[in-house]
Amino acid sequence: MKIAQVCPLYESCPPRFYGGTERVVSHLTQELVRQGHEVTLFASADSQTNANLEACCEQALRLDPKCKDPLPYHLVMLDRVARSVDAFDIIHFHTDFLHFPIFAHCWNKTVTTLHGRLDLPHVPLLMREFRMMPLVSISDAQRRPVPWANWRCTIYHGLPTDLYALGNNSGNYLAFVGRICPEKRPDLAIEIACRAGVLLKIAAKVDKVDHAYYEAKIKPLLSEPQVEFIGEIGDHEKRAFYGEAIALLFPIDWREPFGLVMIEAIANGTPVIAFRRGSGPQIIDDSVTGLIVENIDEAVAAVARAMTLDRRAIRRHFEDRFSVERMAREYVVHYREMLRESAFPILNSVPENEPAAA
Repeated sequence: MKIAQVCPLYESCPPRFYGGTERVVSHLTQELVRQGHEVTLFASADSQTNANLEACCEQALRLDPKCKDPLPYHLVMLDRVARSVDAFDIIHFHTDFLHFPIFAHCWNKTVTTLHGRLDLPHVPLLMREFRMMPLVSISDAQRRPVPWANWRCTIYHGLPTDLYALGNNSGNYLAFVGRICPEKRPDLAIEIACRAGVLLKIAAKVDKVDHAYYEAKIKPLLSEPQVEFIGEIGDHEKRAFYGEAIALLFPIDWREPFGLVMIEAIANGTPVIAFRRGSGPQIIDDSVTGLIVENIDEAVAAVARAMTLDRRAIRRHFEDRFSVERMAREYVVHYREMLRESAFPILNSVPENEPAAA
C-alpha cells in the first residue's frame, strides 16, 4: 500500500524532546515501513525515518529562530501533498483541521487522526462544514464534545516494545512529565508530592504561550525542598526517569484526548496516578496499571498504594494494549476498509443529536 503520513512541522519526527503527535507519527511510520508498505513522510528536514522523507522546512519550527509564523510552512506542505494526491492510496493527516478545505474534494482518500482537544467553540463549525472528512479518534473520551462528527474508529497510540524496559523503582520519587501549562496542573502534582512527603521530579517544557503562567504560578513552587525541576528530556533519558520513579502523577484539569506520557510510564512498569478526567479511565486499568482518583486527597493516599502494584504486570498490560505493532495493524485495517468502500456516507442533513448552528 502507498501511504502518505502528513506530520505537523513544529517538532522533528521523532522529536528531540517533547512532542506527542510527532512522536506517534514517527513510530507509526517506522512500523508501516517495517510491515512492507511504501510510506512517504511529509515532515521537517531534520526528521529521521526509514520512509521516503519529503522535507517541508529546514528544521523543526519550534527550534528554528527564523520561524515567526508556522502557518506558511504548513500551507506549503499541504500544497505539496495536494499536488501528489494520485501517488498515494491513502493520505493520513495529523495536522488538526488545517487540510480540510484543500482535501475536501478527495476526502475518500484521506484519514485524519485528531490529536488535540475538541471542547473548543470553533470545532462544531469545522465539523459541520467538513462533515465528509473521515476521522479517527485516539480515545472515546475525545469524541464527547462532538459525538455526531464523522468518526470512523478509535485507535489508541502505541510505542515500540523495545523503546522502554521494566524499571526497578530505585529512585524513591514521583514523576511529572509533559508541558508546564494550566490544564496539566503541575501545581497539583507539587501539592500531592509535598503532602505525601515524597520528592517530585518534573521533566517538562515551558512553551512561550505558557511562560507567564510558569513565572507566576509554578516557578515560586520550585523552591520547595521536595521539588526538582529537570526541564525537557528526550527518549534516551526517559527510560531511567520513568523506570526509577514510584509513580507518574497525571493530575490533569481538562479533557485529555490521550496522554502519551501514561503509556510511556507503563511501558517501564511504572504505575500512573491519574485524575478521572478525559482519557485517563480508558488508558489506565484501575488497580492494575495505576490508580484513578477523584481529587488531591485520593491522589495522596494513592502514592502508598502505587508502591504495591506489580510492575511486571504493568509492563505486560502495556505490551498487550499499547504496542506500535497493534496501532499500525489497526490503521492498516482501517486503510483497507476505506479502499474497499466505493464512497463514505455523506451526511446531507444535520444529525438529530448535533447542536444547531449558531
